[in-house]
Formats: sequence, C-alpha cells, structure tokens
Amino acid sequence: SPACYTHKTFNPQNSSSFREVGSPITIFYGSGIIQGFLGSDTVRIGNLVSPEQSFGLSLEEYGFDSLPFDGILGLAFPPMGIEDTIPIFDNLWSHGAFSEPVFAFYLNTNKPEGSVVMFGGVDHRYYKGELNWIPVSQTSHWQISMNNISMNGTVTACSCGCEALLDTGTSLIYGPTKLVTNIHKLMNARLENSEYVVSCDAVKTLPPVIFNINGIDYPLRPQAYIIKIQNNCRSV
Repeated sequence: SPACYTHKTFNPQNSSSFREVGSPITIFYGSGIIQGFLGSDTVRIGNLVSPEQSFGLSLEEYGFDSLPFDGILGLAFPPMGIEDTIPIFDNLWSHGAFSEPVFAFYLNTNKPEGSVVMFGGVDHRYYKGELNWIPVSQTSHWQISMNNISMNGTVTACSCGCEALLDTGTSLIYGPTKLVTNIHKLMNARLENSEYVVSCDAVKTLPPVIFNINGIDYPLRPQAYIIKIQNNCRSV
C-alpha cells in the first residue's frame, strides 16, 4: 500500500512475542478503508505495558496516504472490538496499569505543544473550573443524550433532544442533513462540493454553536469550527 511508504511501520517478523490471530479484517472509516489481519503482541504506550494486546495490522489503506498519524488507537467499549478483541484501555485496566478507569484528552492546535491523551486520570493543568460528568446512554460507542443545539439564543437543531456520539477519531462534526443545513443558514454559509464555505472574516463575528448536554451549555467558538484551507474557510 502507498501509505506504508509515508508512515512508520511495524514488522511482526522482528518481534519474538508476536502471534497472528483471527482471520483477515476490513475496517471502514468515515474517510478511508483499511484491510489487513489481526495480531497480538506486547504494546507499550509511554510507561504503560499492555501484554497480549490484540490489534489490527494494515496491509492496504485507502484515504490515509497524506495523513500524519501512523495508526488509530481504538478506545470504544469492548462490544465494538473486532472478533471479540479487548481494547487496549480495558486490557491495561484489567492488568492493574492504573488506579482509575479514566482516560482524557487535551486538544490543542498549537503545534509546538500539541495535544495530549492521558490514561488513568486527568491532569488538572489542562483545564480550569470543575469537570462535568455526563452519563453514557449506550455502552458501545461513547454515546450520550443531548438536550439541544443553539446559536444566538435560538435552538437550531436537536430541539426535542437527540443522541450524540463523542468521537475523537474524526475531524468533523456529523449530523442529519436538515439540521446541519439549519445551523449553516445562520452562518450565511454556502454549500460547495459537499462543504460549507464562509468568509474568512466571519470567524471574528460568528456566534458560538452551543451544545446543551445534561442541562449545561458547551459553546464551540468559531475559531474551533471554522478552518482555513488554502484561500477558503470552511465550517466543520
């Protein structure tokens, strides 16, 4: 696969503890496909060690050639695992790798510092105030119940409540076409090639998109939902 020439790779022949398990796999993502097979080996992330960890090895990839990351770390619940494989977080927890069954993300667009994933707790240096805990409505994806979505005090989507998935594996926010259109009408965005385009100056004046979850407002500011690609700005 061409993607193998632009990313770091793992050669199972160089590992004495690797073993092949299961049958060939195909995984479909929102923007790509991988084909390969399942294997098991000792996996290390920082100072955490996950023994006999099952994972997919990609032989063919479509849609990932130009992306900077080398792989995808699955952190959904065990029912989402391929062929009953145990996700790495659950495997680490079962082996006593940390004292709290918690993982957290800090997302930062500043390249020198970058973003952070934390296992076993939360680093209080990365936030201010109190953390809000939201019940999971279904234990497969990280699925929650949302009250509504609003802009400028007007509910624009999810007016009667809806279900939502928290997904760090995609760079976009997806939703039903009609509701997404309602939101972009308030931005004066125009649809071009399946993407919503706005004036780059609009980032200074557009209101936040507010997600009300469990009675608490979570504002997404235009600096977070508008990105510049070449000379155009798009809502994501």
